[in-house]
Amino acid sequence: MAVNNSVDPMAWLAERIQTSDPDLLRSMVKTMAEALMSAEADSLCGAAYGERSDQRANRRNGYRTRGWDTRAGTVELAIPKLRSGTYFPDWLLQRRRRAEQALISVVATSYLLGVSTRRVDKLIEQLGVQHISKSQVSEMAKMLDGQVEAFRTRPLDGGPYAFLWLDALTQKVREDGRTVNVHVLVATAVNADGRREILGLEVSSAEDGAGWLGFLRGLVARGLSGVQLVVSDAHRGLVEAVGAVLAGAAWQRCRTHYLRNLLTTVPKSAQPWVATLVRTIFDQPTAEAVRTQHTWVIDALEAKYPAAATHLEAAREDLLAFAAFPREVWKQVWSNNPQERLNKEIRRRTDVVGIFPDRSSVVRLVGAVLAEQTDEWTEARRYMGLDVLAKVRLRLIASDTPGQNPLPQTLTA
Repeated sequence: MAVNNSVDPMAWLAERIQTSDPDLLRSMVKTMAEALMSAEADSLCGAAYGERSDQRANRRNGYRTRGWDTRAGTVELAIPKLRSGTYFPDWLLQRRRRAEQALISVVATSYLLGVSTRRVDKLIEQLGVQHISKSQVSEMAKMLDGQVEAFRTRPLDGGPYAFLWLDALTQKVREDGRTVNVHVLVATAVNADGRREILGLEVSSAEDGAGWLGFLRGLVARGLSGVQLVVSDAHRGLVEAVGAVLAGAAWQRCRTHYLRNLLTTVPKSAQPWVATLVRTIFDQPTAEAVRTQHTWVIDALEAKYPAAATHLEAAREDLLAFAAFPREVWKQVWSNNPQERLNKEIRRRTDVVGIFPDRSSVVRLVGAVLAEQTDEWTEARRYMGLDVLAKVRLRLIASDTPGQNPLPQTLTA
């Protein structure tokens, strides 16, 4: 592709008028933008295009295309390439977001490693990525890996982190010529400023106690402190790791996950009634009313469904841990739903990849998505008000350190 490096505006306009160019405005925008980029590239080279000069420090090396959305429509710009280094018109275009770069890097790596499928080939075409060299992939991956690693290992100095949500996602990875499942452990918290913050992620071979134990110890080493309540599902390894690392923190069993487990103990025809009955526990205005209603629901279930009543009785302390905190935060801390919404956003990116070529590519893509999400939360409104967090801190001072919930007698992973 070649573009005019010197433009005579009047001659150019006269030519377009004579040929009755239907996209005159878009052609004008394209030509002038390319002329400005060419001038800037000449400045970086130290000499004009095709000019012999002792001051020349670099040379042109063709062009690459990039779409530019304008009011006149999408314009395909020819961006100059340099033999040494890179050129990008930051004043005109925005670079790809980190997650988009990570997605392209993962797909390209899969393609180059020979593990691609027809679906991946189609995905590459849809992304507009063609003829990616190994050096380009390596350079892009190196830049992203540095950003993600800085995000994963940054000091956690925004505490105290009163509320902590923990969850894991399963992803498929190729290892030693076979496809295996790995688990991406993710921790999210509310910092002292009342904003949500993703504290870290780790890829583990299994969602067991050892994986969670190492992950939580790493968070504490980076500065995690002041945790009063941990919200998660009832995975035994996770709960035991919380008790071992975050001594003094209470544990809230996600009410959504719990209800699914409880409904398996009653006939399908009775599930809507039982679900409605259990939800009344969380509709009460005070902590005392919550516990009273919990006892009443157990009594109501005892006659027809004794197994469900026993199940609900065993989960009392873990299910009602939220009631020890100010009512303003109940809806935010009695379930893992905020983390589930984050997981849905992660899966939206990872599902298009399907099988990752290696673990580092999982960290690259998921880490880029989480870093962007944290940036968005930093600029968004507070998740919890500062006055509410002050009440939480006063509660801790008034009631001393809350006791750790005993492990549930019956757990469903």
